[in-house]
Amino acid sequence: MDFLHSSETDVAYYILNLANKPIFFKDLILEVIEKKCKPVQSLSASISEVYTLINMDARFQHTGNGMWGLVEWNPPETKRSSVSSSSSSTSKMKAMSNRRRTSLLEGIQDDTDKA
Repeated sequence: MDFLHSSETDVAYYILNLANKPIFFKDLILEVIEKKCKPVQSLSASISEVYTLINMDARFQHTGNGMWGLVEWNPPETKRSSVSSSSSSTSKMKAMSNRRRTSLLEGIQDDTDKA
């Protein structure tokens, strides 16, 4: 890989892909800076810059405790199960609401019949 002509995020992707496991953000960023042979006037500014680029790139995922990995390592969560459970609970709530409404209407009807 031609690191000098690649973006910082492409280099970070390459590093993580080779490691095949999450890497602590500072170690990842320092390796990116080293591979890019990037002139560093301020290390903290360079770290912030690369961190921001990685954070904004959808290929990367913060895995917790300062560790970063690739989104492709984790299959996307399927919304189907949450939708079905949510729609089933919504159906139950609608049924309860309809029963309550029917009961209230029957009570109102009884009151009007007595009057």
